[in-house]
Amino acid sequence: MMAMRRLCITYPLERIRLSQHKAVLQEAERLGYTDAWSSEVNGSDAFTPIAAAAAWTEKMRFGTAIADIYTRSPMLIAMNSVAASEAAPGRFCLGLDTSSPAIVEKWNGVQLKDPLRRMRETLAFLRQALAGERISMTIGSYQMHGAKLARKPEPSPPIYIAALREQMLRLAGEQADGVIINFLSPADAVRVVKVARDAARATGRDPEALDVAARIFVVPTEDPQVARMLGRVLLSAYLTTPYYYAFHEWLGRGSALSPVREAWQAGERPAAMAAMPEGVIDDILVYGNRQQIIDKIEAYRSNGVDTPVIAIIPTSQDPAEQAKQGIAAVKNLAPS
Repeated sequence: MMAMRRLCITYPLERIRLSQHKAVLQEAERLGYTDAWSSEVNGSDAFTPIAAAAAWTEKMRFGTAIADIYTRSPMLIAMNSVAASEAAPGRFCLGLDTSSPAIVEKWNGVQLKDPLRRMRETLAFLRQALAGERISMTIGSYQMHGAKLARKPEPSPPIYIAALREQMLRLAGEQADGVIINFLSPADAVRVVKVARDAARATGRDPEALDVAARIFVVPTEDPQVARMLGRVLLSAYLTTPYYYAFHEWLGRGSALSPVREAWQAGERPAAMAAMPEGVIDDILVYGNRQQIIDKIEAYRSNGVDTPVIAIIPTSQDPAEQAKQGIAAVKNLAPS
């Protein structure tokens, strides 16, 4: 049987209140979008939008991209998963991540230590908890004694791991149902997907059964200068952080991004943005006319991505106009 051809939006859209998304999601479902995946930085949490969307739609699949495993206890993540699974039976995917030092340590006051081990242990706990088992386990500062869910979800949600470099990618391939990738070009996807699927193959799993979800940043403009201006702001902030810089250094962009990182760390934000190479921006961001955007999304598919998760980056600075641009882009890029 041919796998479903998926196309996903990042939800909620910018500058639109969660309560106003009912019509947005229903229209997206009508237009042929198969999925809506939440994000989690410093706006909505990952799970609340899923609960709302489940009540508003009939067929769409939902996922957390991502839920932070350091700022929640493992038992709370399991409970969140039960609630989301019951709200949208068979339509919920649990996407997990170790997040970043800024979010975990600076914003939440939690120590980000041994992320690979923390993810492996959290995944093991969740597999047991969601199967209805009673568990005693210590994960980080959480000491759980006889933890057991009151009821297990039916069906149990597939678990995805957000991954950048080799060790986390291999863990996803070996033990998860899917992998979430981010901030990369279609060409980068070849290398990244191969690591995860090779790991699945090495452990006797079907590598093609590993669902690869990629967040793809779409700027709805045909003007390269506008797209690149936004790219300088977005990518300078992200690709200078320790995790993303190391990721792109692994991908071969270390020398290109080194001046950006040095300026950013020195507090010279304008200089850092000016130093961001246009080639890096054009690799990672998706912009142009409708067909150019669709063609680049298709390039991700051709290079191993099963679930393209488009994230609309509005070009306007006006909040009302940003909301309009997001809705217009969803309609313009619809598969039907």
